[in-house]
Amino acid sequence: MQAGARQTAACNELGTCVRTVQRWRHQLQDGRPEARRSEPANKLSEDERLAVLQAANRPDCAGLTPHEIVPKLADEGIYLASEATFYRVLKSAGQARHRGRSRAPQTRPLTTHRADGPNQIWCWDITWLPSNIKGRFFYWYMVKDIYSRKLIMNDVHETESADHAGVLMERACLRENILPTQLILHSDNGSAMKGATMLAALHDLGVLPSFSRPRVSNDNAYAEALFRTAKYCSLWPQRPFESLDEARQWVMAFVTWYNNEHLHSSLKYVT
Repeated sequence: MQAGARQTAACNELGTCVRTVQRWRHQLQDGRPEARRSEPANKLSEDERLAVLQAANRPDCAGLTPHEIVPKLADEGIYLASEATFYRVLKSAGQARHRGRSRAPQTRPLTTHRADGPNQIWCWDITWLPSNIKGRFFYWYMVKDIYSRKLIMNDVHETESADHAGVLMERACLRENILPTQLILHSDNGSAMKGATMLAALHDLGVLPSFSRPRVSNDNAYAEALFRTAKYCSLWPQRPFESLDEARQWVMAFVTWYNNEHLHSSLKYVT
C-alpha cells in the first residue's frame, strides 16, 4: 500500500479480509493467525468415518441422500452422525454426487440461433386484419428472413389453421430453393405453429422448427416488429377491409414497398 496499491487489492492478493488487517493494526499482540488450533473433541475417528461411508454405500442406501439415510438408520436404532456430517464425509471421499435413479440436475444455458447470412433463419407469425363486419377478421400469414429482413412469403386467409401454414412454407422453400437441414424456422407457440400438419410439412422439407420460450411474449420480436411497421405506416388503410381479395391486394402492395423501398434502420438504412 505504501507503493500505491489499494487496500482491498492488497488484501485479496494476501488472501485475507480487510477487517482482519484492521484488527491486526489495533491489536498488535493478536496471535490468532499463527495460533495452533486443537482438533475438536467430537471429531470422527477413522473407524467412525469408514462406518459412515459403509452406511451410505449400503445397497438399500446407495440411492438415498443423507437427508433420507439418517432417519432410515434411526428407524433401525442406529445413529452414526448428523446429516451435515454425512455430507461432509461423502464430499471428502469424492462421493458428493447425485444419488438415485432420477436424472441428475442439468444446467441448461440459454440457447439461441444466429444468422450470418440469408436463408439461414426465418421467422413467421399470423396477425389479424380487420374487416367491415364486427367480429370478423382476415388472417395475414407472414414469413420473414431475419438476416436480410426480406418478406419471403405472404398470404391472407379467412381462417387460422396449420394447413394453410404448411402450404405457405412449402411455397416459400420452393421459391427460395431451400435445401434440407439448411433452414431454421422460428415462431411462437400458437396452435397453427404447432399443428400436426405444419410440423409434418417442416419435417418433409427438412426445416428445423424453433419456438418461443414459455411465457415470453416478445420472443418472436422480428415478426412483431414487422406487424407494427405495417399497421403504423402510411400505407395502412383508414377503413377496414371489405373483402378477402382487398386484404390480399393490400398485403402484396405492402410487401413490394417493404422489400424494395423501405429503408431499414437495423440495416443502416438500406433496403
